[in-house]
This record gives sequence, structure tokens and C-alpha cells, in this order.
Amino acid sequence: MALVICRRFPGSFCGMPSHPALIKNHVNKKLLGQTCEDCVLTAKMISTDTRMAATLKLLKPLRYRAFCNPFTYSATQSVACWNMRSCTWRKGQDSPENSLCHPAKKVNICSTSASGRILTISSTLPSLEVSRASASKASTLKPGSPRAMRVDEEDVETFDSFEDPRVFLQLRPEYQLHSYNRSETCQPLSVSEGELILHKVTVYQDNLQPQIIADYFCKLSSLPAEQHPVLLSSASFALLCQLSVKNINLFDAPDLISILKAFVSLGIPHSHSMLDVFETKFCHKVWEMSLDQLLLVADLWRYLGHRVPRFLKIFFSYLNLHWKELSLSQLIHLIYIIGESRQAPQDLMKKLESLILKYIDLINLEEVGTICLGFFKSSSSLSEFVMRKMGDLACADMQHLSSYALVNILKMFRFTHVDHVNFMKQFGQIAPQRIPSLGVQGVMHLTLACSALRILDEGVMNSVAASLPPRVAYCRSKDVAKILWSFGTLNYKPPNAEEFYSSLINEIHRKMPEFNRYPEHLLTCLLGLAFSEYFPVELIDFALSPGFVRLAQERSKFEVTKELYTLDGTVGIECPDYRGNRLSSHLQQKALEMLWNLARKDMNSKPEFLEALFLLETMLGGPQYVKHHMILPHTRSSDLEVQLDVNMKPLPFNREATPTEDVAKLRLKHVGISLTDDLMNQLLKGKSRGHLQGETESDSGQQPMKLEEEAAIPMGSSLCNTADRLEAMEMAGLCPPACRQAPQVKLAIQLTNKNQYCYGSRDLLGLHNMKRRQLNQLGYHVVELSHWEWLPLLKRTRLEKLAFLHEKVFTSAL
Repeated sequence: MALVICRRFPGSFCGMPSHPALIKNHVNKKLLGQTCEDCVLTAKMISTDTRMAATLKLLKPLRYRAFCNPFTYSATQSVACWNMRSCTWRKGQDSPENSLCHPAKKVNICSTSASGRILTISSTLPSLEVSRASASKASTLKPGSPRAMRVDEEDVETFDSFEDPRVFLQLRPEYQLHSYNRSETCQPLSVSEGELILHKVTVYQDNLQPQIIADYFCKLSSLPAEQHPVLLSSASFALLCQLSVKNINLFDAPDLISILKAFVSLGIPHSHSMLDVFETKFCHKVWEMSLDQLLLVADLWRYLGHRVPRFLKIFFSYLNLHWKELSLSQLIHLIYIIGESRQAPQDLMKKLESLILKYIDLINLEEVGTICLGFFKSSSSLSEFVMRKMGDLACADMQHLSSYALVNILKMFRFTHVDHVNFMKQFGQIAPQRIPSLGVQGVMHLTLACSALRILDEGVMNSVAASLPPRVAYCRSKDVAKILWSFGTLNYKPPNAEEFYSSLINEIHRKMPEFNRYPEHLLTCLLGLAFSEYFPVELIDFALSPGFVRLAQERSKFEVTKELYTLDGTVGIECPDYRGNRLSSHLQQKALEMLWNLARKDMNSKPEFLEALFLLETMLGGPQYVKHHMILPHTRSSDLEVQLDVNMKPLPFNREATPTEDVAKLRLKHVGISLTDDLMNQLLKGKSRGHLQGETESDSGQQPMKLEEEAAIPMGSSLCNTADRLEAMEMAGLCPPACRQAPQVKLAIQLTNKNQYCYGSRDLLGLHNMKRRQLNQLGYHVVELSHWEWLPLLKRTRLEKLAFLHEKVFTSAL
């Protein structure tokens, strides 16, 4: 069957080979290697790939670019894109999958001045040399021209998740000893020479020595890049791959490394089954190789995008014995590899941390960012001491710290919760100028770091809010969610709040298909908006619908019940006119039990809380006057509730706090009832022959008073009913008649801690501010026992603490 390939491409027509001599033997010819299916890529697959690239190019939105990590795609997609792995998924070009991530749209971004454009480019690129070149190139463009605007947008939003983290490898010559450099290849090979090698493979296949096979791979990898797809589809190359697998046990370490380099240069797909064979062989060679060789092999695997957990496990075991031999460049490169592989034994990471301290004075700014990113990606913590040391390094010359390294350092500060005040102060000075030239993903990480560290810098937040609306289309669902969460958590509304929030809410609507894939991001968006008092009814109705709730529970890798409960409870209080979906009673009860168990365990472990509870009970007259519970369970924290009557006297409303034996004592003490035989007969027979009367005395010094006939308990036919009514009468006898009326004042006493406020201030964070807002709507007066007042009092006398609590409770009520 004839196959015609049509594709627009600068130069010659794509259907006609530019070098017919190299591929003429492979057209309309049954390819060798059908027994090894992975070693052959047919012409039909090539044509499919080409058509795919052409189609994706046509679907690419105008002036809209987004870049994803190619290694997150499935093996099937990768096999279908042989020649796109090493070319299309590089910096400045589109991933084939990502071009379909968003609907076609036109994004208008305001133009900037020429000087602003230079700053934009130079601060997004970590390498100084590259930055200067880009700035020089940008300066030649006319301000406001479409091409200049396009360069600005692309430089700001372009982020290569593969190449950008590797910039540090250019900063020391020592890195070249144990890292892959794409520019270092064998001597360039002509097409005719490549044709000759493939012919030799076919003719002498049974007599080729291992060293010759390795040499052929190296030479073929030096063919012109446009010939690589043709080479990969040839039967002779498939045969060469089969021979390498057949002779795998005869290769020494340098030969294996040479072949692996050729695989990288040629763009062998990371899902190729042949690579598993090579991983197994490298596992056997670990203990025979040097540190430089092992790091180079790990780096090559990373470049291929092929996960090698078995090799890394053995490599890390080797390092546990030889970690003290690591040089500075080897240490930094190893941390990079660990971060990219997302795996590392914690005992090894502790050893590497000690080496970081050893070399701390020799580490440069970009390497600080590499260390932070490696530890962050592998979910490995660094001690506060080391983090402060690295923060000091960054502070020493933060103006020359690249934006990429700055973001990585902030990620680690967020992960370790270390508050480096000087670092954050200098960050607040340089961030507003850099944010407009930073991609939205970087902006998201900066904003999220501020919220996680509870640091509210209005200059930074205003810069974020001003820069986002024009380029909100570049945001992923995750970016929208984290930015809304950060602003809500810090309880801050920027000057352009309406424009800022409306643009993000509109983007949520546009990205609903993406939120269906990541339902936890939609809940994060809505909670962040709720903290800031924004309630998009249509989105809330959708998020609380049974279908989405089920989707969120099934698809999300996080527990989302608490988030759903918080959203549902908030809507119930703050949106009285809302008539949309609500959470089921079953899920409400499940979340309530979960949150109450957590809150009770947390508060009962705090001595300062237990002290406050005990003194309040003492001051007010007993546990029946104070109730520790979650007034608003969906806000995830508990309170101490106190109720006062019209005379500002406490009411004993907490019957749960009184043990059964104490109830019996109170019954005998406060209600003067003689248990005569006649009375017992009445109780047992269920006949009412009179009225119960008694006197009661109050512990607070009130005069005894008689129970009126209206308080008498008629004897029913059931002993249980009689006992219930007797208990109700007892409680009535413990307090004045006003006690049986609705309380005049309800107090919600909150013992706060520093984590509920913005750093270094007395401004509440979003969740806690929302809770107080809702308590006020329900008629509660919030009494705050702030940590800056209560904690110092714990060392004072009991009388001073009681006086403080008395003033807080009764002054607040007035």
C-alpha cells in the first residue's frame, strides 16, 4: 500500500527524503526484527507520528504556550512519538500532548517598555550568559511590535522542566566528569558513512565484537538530527539493537556507558523494552564502577526519561558506604538526581546533609537552589540550622540569585517551615520587580510559600494580583487553586480585588474539564474564595453535587471529606439564600467525628488549654458552666462556650460535664426530698397523690427558695419518664428561674496560638477569621485568650490568672 506523507516544513517536501541513499533500502521492505517488536518502528508509525505533529501544530492556540514534563506521559504515547522525544519536547517548543491541554483562545498581554522587556528575559533565565544574549536579542526588537510581544510572552511563560534544573551543571568544569553534555558527541558522521555502517551490521552480524557494536552506536548517534527518525525505523538499526542485547554480558562499563549515550543522542523512547535489559546489566556493574561513572549513568537515565528504581536502590546502597568520598560537584549532582528520581533513603539524606555543611562555604547561589529542589522533590527535610545557613548564603547576594533558584529555595523554606526573617525581608524587596517577568507557575510557588510561612507582604501580594489577570489563561488548575488559597489564607484583598477575583473565577469556569481530573483543586479554589468572602453559587452547587462528591472521593489522592464539610458548613451560614446541593447527612456525620477527634486530642495535649479550662470551671462554679466543644465543627477547631443570663450570671447549661454520681449528690444536696415508703409506692405504682416540694440552696450564696407548684412533676405510668422529669426538676433547682430561659449572652472563648495569625502580627489567617465572622453571625461574642497574653500568665499566681479570666469573660459580655 502506498503511503503519502504531507506536512508543512521549511525546506524540502517532507514526503521526499533529503538523503535517498540512506533510506532507499528500507522503503516497501519487510523489516527485520519482527521477533523483537520494540526494536523496529515501521514506516506507518513514522507517518502517524508526522501527521500527529502536523495536527497538533494546527491546533496550537494563537500566542498561547504551555509546557509540561514529557516524562509524565504514558508509554503508549511515548512510543508513538519516537522522533519527538529529543526534538519537540525541548525548550522553546511544544509538547505534543500539551498542545491539547486547553481550548484554542487568544490571549492578549499588554506590551511593556523596552527596558522592562530586557529585565523580563534576563530574570527568567538562571544562566547569566544566556540572559545577556536574550536581553541583547530583545533589545533589537521594536517596542510594541507583535514579534516583540511574542518574545516577551514566550520568555516569561516558557519553562523547560527538563533543561532548566540542569543549568547548575554549566557552572563548574568538574560537572563535565560525571554528567551528560549534549554538545559532546563523536565526530560528525555523513549519511553515506552511516549507510556503510548499517550495511556492515547486516553482513557481519554474527562476527561483530562488543567493542565494534558500541563504536557503531556512537558513530550512528553522530548522524544529522533529521536522519535520526529514519535511522530508528531501519531494520539494520533494529538488528544492531538486538545484537547489543544478545551480547550484553560481554560489554564492559565504558562500552555500556557509550551505548547509553548513543541512546540519549538518538532519542530512544523511554518505554523501550531494551532499556530494561541495560538497567539490569548496570545493576550488576554498580560495585565495579567509580563515583563519576555511576553519576554519569544515573544522569543518562534521567536524560532518557526512563525510571530505574533497581539501579538507584543499589547505587544508594553503594553511596551509604562511600558517601564521604563525594566531592562538592558530585554531591550537588547526586542531590539533583535524587530529586528527579523522587526517591532516596532517609539515612543517606542525613549523611548528605552533613556533607552540605562541610562544603557550605564553597556552594554558589545556583547550587543552593539545586540542593533545595532536590530535597524538596524527594520529600526529604533539612534541619533548621542548614536552612538558615543556606538562607544566609542567598541573602549575601540575592540580587544575583536567579528567579528559578529563588523559587526553589522558597519551596524548601515552605517544606521545612523555617522562618528566615532576613531572607524574607530581602525577598519582599526584590520580588515585586521580578514577579511580572516570572511565569505563572513560579508566581504560584512564591505566593504559596508566603501563605505557608504566614508572611503577608503587601508589596508582593499586590504585584501578584496586578500581574495575573492579563495572563490568567496560562494558569493550570493547580495554579488557580494555590493562588486563591494563598490570598484567602493570608486574609488579604489587593487593591484590584474585583478584577483579580473575577478573572480567576472565570478561569475556573473555563477549566472545568481539568478540575474534573483534579477535583481537590476545585475545592481548594472554593475554600480560598470563601475565606475572602466570595461565593460563586454555580461552582459551589457543582462541587457539592452527589456526582462531584463521589468523583472527588474516588479520583483524588487526598482525603477531601474535611474540605467538603468545611465548604458545606460555610455555605449554610454565610449564604442563607442558597438553595443548591448540600452534603449528605452521612458525610457530615463522618466529617464531624473525624474533626472532633482531632480537635479534642490536640487541645487536651496542650497544658495552657487545660489550665484555662480548669480555672474557668473554678471561677464559674463547676464544669456544668463551661462546655468544651466545636461550636462550628466545619471550621476544624474547638471552643469553650459560656452562657450568661440577663444579670450576667453564668448558666449551668452543660449537663454532659456532670458525672452520674455527682448528679446524685446534687440531687440529695439541693433538692430536699425525703424518700419515704409512701413516695416509693407512688413512683412504683405510677400514681400521683400530691406535689413534690423542696428547697434549694445555691453554692454561690443565693437565698434558699421553694419550688412552686408549677415546678411539680406529675407521676406518669413509667418509672423512666418519672426519672427524666425528676432530673429536669433537679437542674431547675440548681439555678434561678432565669436559668431556664434562653441565654442573654453566648460566649465563645478561644485560646489562640501564633499559627493562627500572620507572622509577626495580630492579623488572623483566613480560616480563623472566617470562623469568627460566622460565630458573630450566629450571635456569639468571641472572647480571645491570646497567646501573647495567656502564656506569660501561666508563670504568675493563681489569683492573677483568675482575675484575668474574670475580666475577659464578664467585660467581653458587656
